[in-house]
Amino acid sequence: TPFPIVNPVYPCRKKGEHFTLVVCAPEIGSSSSRTRRSSMGDTYVTDVAFGEEVITTTVTSSGAAVEDWVEEVYSMYAGCPNQILVGLDVEWRPSYSRVQNPAALLQLCIDQRCLIFQLLHADYIPDALSVFLMDNQFWFVGVGVAADANRLAQDYDLQVRNLEDLRGVAAEEMGIPELRQAGLKDLARQVLGVTIEKPRRITMGPWDACCLSDEQIHYACTDAYVSSQIGLELFTGNY
Repeated sequence: TPFPIVNPVYPCRKKGEHFTLVVCAPEIGSSSSRTRRSSMGDTYVTDVAFGEEVITTTVTSSGAAVEDWVEEVYSMYAGCPNQILVGLDVEWRPSYSRVQNPAALLQLCIDQRCLIFQLLHADYIPDALSVFLMDNQFWFVGVGVAADANRLAQDYDLQVRNLEDLRGVAAEEMGIPELRQAGLKDLARQVLGVTIEKPRRITMGPWDACCLSDEQIHYACTDAYVSSQIGLELFTGNY
C-alpha cells in the first residue's frame, strides 16, 4: 500500500520539553518508477526511488492539487494527538545580481509521501497550505529551514510555525559541534550512513522552469525526504 502505517510513537526531548513524533513504516512495493497523470493537466504523481525506498511524489502548480494533498495528509493522521514530522525544503533559481529570485519550489515530505509545489507557476496559493504550515500538529525540519521559511514569507506571505534546523539537533544529540555548519549531504552521511548526490548542474539549475526534469524532481524529493528521515533518526535516538 502507498499509505503509511503508523507504528508506536516514540517520546523525544526538545529544549527541555517532552513531545512525541509519529514514526511510520510504509509497506513498499515495486521500486520501479511509475508516473500517473492527474485529471489536472498541471499535476502528476510519480514514484521516486531512494535506495530501497519509494517516495510517492506529487508534482504540481495547481492550488487545487495542493489542497487535495493536504486533505489527504489530514485524513491519514486524523485523531493523532502527537506532533508529526515533515521534511521541508525550498528551491529557487540562483541569482548572480543583488536581486534575489523568488522561491520557485516548496517541497514537503511526510514518510513516503512528498509534495513538490511549483510556487512560481501556481494558479493560486491555497489557504489550506497556509493552515497546514501553521498547524501546531506538524513540525517542519530541514537544513537552513529558517532561511527557507523567510523566503516563503517574503515571496508568498506563507508562514511556518514549528521549525527545527537539523544541524543544531545533530550537533547536540551526537555531541559533534561541527555539525552545526554541515550541509544536508554531510548530515545524511553522519546520521543515516547514506550518500546523496548534489551535482552543481542540478543545484544551480533552472528551478523556475515550467517543466521540471526527472533529475530535478529526484533531487527535490530526495532533499525533503532525507530531511524527514534524519529528523526521525535524531528524535528517536536511532542513529
